[in-house]
Amino acid sequence: MSSSAWSAAEIPDQTGRRIVVTGANSGLGLATAQALAAAGAHVVMACRDTAKGAAAAAGLRGSVEVRALDLADLSAVRAFADALDGPVDVLVNNAGVMGVPFRRTADGFEIQFGTNHLGHFALTGLLLDRLTDRVVTVTSLMHRFGRIRLDDPNWERRRYRTWEAYAQSKLANLVFALELERRFVAAGSRLRSLAAHPGYAATNLQAHTDPVMSRLLGWGNRLLAQPAADGALPTLYAATVPDLPGGTVVGPGGPAQLRGAPRPVGCSAAAHDRAVARRLFELSAELTGVDLSVPRTSA
Repeated sequence: MSSSAWSAAEIPDQTGRRIVVTGANSGLGLATAQALAAAGAHVVMACRDTAKGAAAAAGLRGSVEVRALDLADLSAVRAFADALDGPVDVLVNNAGVMGVPFRRTADGFEIQFGTNHLGHFALTGLLLDRLTDRVVTVTSLMHRFGRIRLDDPNWERRRYRTWEAYAQSKLANLVFALELERRFVAAGSRLRSLAAHPGYAATNLQAHTDPVMSRLLGWGNRLLAQPAADGALPTLYAATVPDLPGGTVVGPGGPAQLRGAPRPVGCSAAAHDRAVARRLFELSAELTGVDLSVPRTSA
């Protein structure tokens, strides 16, 4: 399928498919849920704040349900997974926090690494036996500035730098997505793992960083950013195009991948570091207590 002018109108019929979207009550997640439900999917809107989720769901057309999921609390991740019966065709790991002041999750992890990466790592592992098609993990252009400090991922022994922490978490998202695909292939699995990034999209994430940066991002939103509905297109493309190979990274096709119609794009060399990927998987399993081992398919 050509991506030259791909839009939400070209999403294939999703009738009969069940799709979980994390962080679906606002921003990119809401735009993703809205488009998928309109295309016929049953969308599970996994939200930390179910009241906001219910308010958002009330404005959607199609089949949706709201379930509680706090990615910053592994007990809540397990509760969500335990309560979700039946198959899941697509898991969209979308939720995240960006540029927030230092704090820790319920399990003691740095909030951005813990929410953006570890929460989704655990969720994917806990739902793995119910997945039927693919996992789409949302990353960011900021991954290009990231470095995964495997010796101190939770900022326990160094001075905290908000945006370095965010970049680390988004690089971890991408490393995770690519390594998960390698493991699917090695196991002979029919599942696929893909990644997507929105380019520069105006969302409510920018409102939760420090006041100076919030103002700067607000100006950038007005001058440069595309709407959340356009920022969600790479995720929708990755989640629904039938013949898209696993391991594909989808982003906007315009200059510098900031905006434009979605298409497969490149990413940083660090995202392809297999040694880091293996160690990140091992560390993530240790920290979360979730063994994300892909069962080998019988011949």
